[in-house]
Amino acid sequence: MLLKPLKKLNAWLHLWLGLVSGIIVIILGITGCILVFEQEIRSISSPWLHAEKPAKGAYLPPSVLYKAVQKALPEKEIRSVWYHGDQRTAHFSLNSDSMVYVNPYTAEIVAMVDHEDFFHFIDEGHRHLWLPDKIGKAITGWGTFIFFILLITGLILWWPKNLKKSNVDKSFKIKWRAKFKRVNYDLHNVLGFYSLILALLMAVTALIMSFSWFNKGIYWLTGGNSNQPKQADEVFEPSKTPMLQSVDEVWRRVQQEIAVDNKDQIIVSFPDHEDDPIYACTDMVNGHWRDLYFKQSDLSLTNSTGKRMAELPFADKVRKMNYTLHVGAFAGLFSKSIYFLVSLICASLPITGFYICWGKKKKTKKKSQKLKLAA
Repeated sequence: MLLKPLKKLNAWLHLWLGLVSGIIVIILGITGCILVFEQEIRSISSPWLHAEKPAKGAYLPPSVLYKAVQKALPEKEIRSVWYHGDQRTAHFSLNSDSMVYVNPYTAEIVAMVDHEDFFHFIDEGHRHLWLPDKIGKAITGWGTFIFFILLITGLILWWPKNLKKSNVDKSFKIKWRAKFKRVNYDLHNVLGFYSLILALLMAVTALIMSFSWFNKGIYWLTGGNSNQPKQADEVFEPSKTPMLQSVDEVWRRVQQEIAVDNKDQIIVSFPDHEDDPIYACTDMVNGHWRDLYFKQSDLSLTNSTGKRMAELPFADKVRKMNYTLHVGAFAGLFSKSIYFLVSLICASLPITGFYICWGKKKKTKKKSQKLKLAA
């Protein structure tokens, strides 16, 4: 007797939470589909990302590229340079909305590109619905939380009453030759089930990025300890070595001694002050990376430097892999293609669900009209 009211409550929650979050889920799903292949589309559509390597060509150090950009754009403040790998341009981040792309073999400036491009627009929609950052992030965060609940309530609604062939077929197969109403139901019911695991993974990884309490909870569940004592603030001595010389040395050391994966793909910063650490990013593979911080005074690593992936405890590995798992970058084009389809299905679920709800309302209305006529 208790099961029936619980099932009704589950169905009620699924209906109304779906109506509340529908638009948010559609936007996140469609923008997610586009962002999955962002790098691949950019590579094809942006010729300035490519640089022909000379026969005996080698990368020029950051200082040489820095001077070339500084000479061309003396009014700009140069923040960092990102070497993207073999036969790719390096790009400089400036104190503006533009990025400068430079041939890393010749120091020739190839292009100056506005940061506010199509993909930046799509990314802003995915992150905060094109609303002010604080408001938009809260809406997408709670919208994703509701979607997470919808996946659970949807699984309960999907669950076959028994293992009769008719019930099994209804749960696992789409009856393409049926009327549109039945096809729509199957698209919602069956595709929702097949995409469930990855949809849950997308939702959980998004919630980790949205809420610190959720992040700490998952970290604890995977065996991590969130109550570790904070490291004491380090005091850095000013450097007597010229900044560009230190940056070049960091760049060389990262390539030759520290990097494990994709050694020719490195980000290195140009600090503003003589006592600021030099930031470098390496081991960029499948959507995760390693952050390094060097003291300018002696180029030793600071306490804030991240460990190699192989050295991390399991909970920290899971946390480090969160972005990779969210965007589906862990198995290249194969996993990205699957994520594209799942994201598309997630975007379709509010639409097919709304049509199911609309159909039920129309059916109820017709029944009540017939009863009135019969009376």
